[in-house]
Amino acid sequence: QVQLVESGGGLVQAGGSLRLSCAASGRTFNSYDMAWFRQGPGKEREFVASFRWSGSTVYADSVKGRFTISRDNAGNRLYLQMNILKPEDTAVYYCAAKYGSSRSSDVKDYDYWGQGTQVTVSS
Repeated sequence: QVQLVESGGGLVQAGGSLRLSCAASGRTFNSYDMAWFRQGPGKEREFVASFRWSGSTVYADSVKGRFTISRDNAGNRLYLQMNILKPEDTAVYYCAAKYGSSRSSDVKDYDYWGQGTQVTVSS
C-alpha cells in the first residue's frame, strides 16, 4: 500500500523559512516523479515544484528563487525548502507521485497523494 506522509508545516512570519518533508513508502519510487502541490483558501490545487526520476527539477514561476525541491538518493523522501515566505504562500501543501513516463505539472497526472500539511504565513 503506497503512502505519502508530509510533515514540517506550521505558522511563520512573512520573510521566514520552513522545510517540508514527505516520506514515501509501499513501493520503490526511484522510477517515479515526485512533486509538491498546494491549495490555498478558496483556490484550486496548483503545482509548486517537481523532482523527476531523472534528477531534473521544475518550479512554478511564483516560487522560483525562493523554494528549493530536493530528494534523497533512494528516492523515497522528498523535501521542499521554502525561503522568503509570503502571505500568498499560505496553503495546504501536498506531496504527490506518478510514474515517470513524462514530465507534468497537472494534478490529474499524479497517482498518489499525501494528506497535506498546513503552511500559514502571517504578514
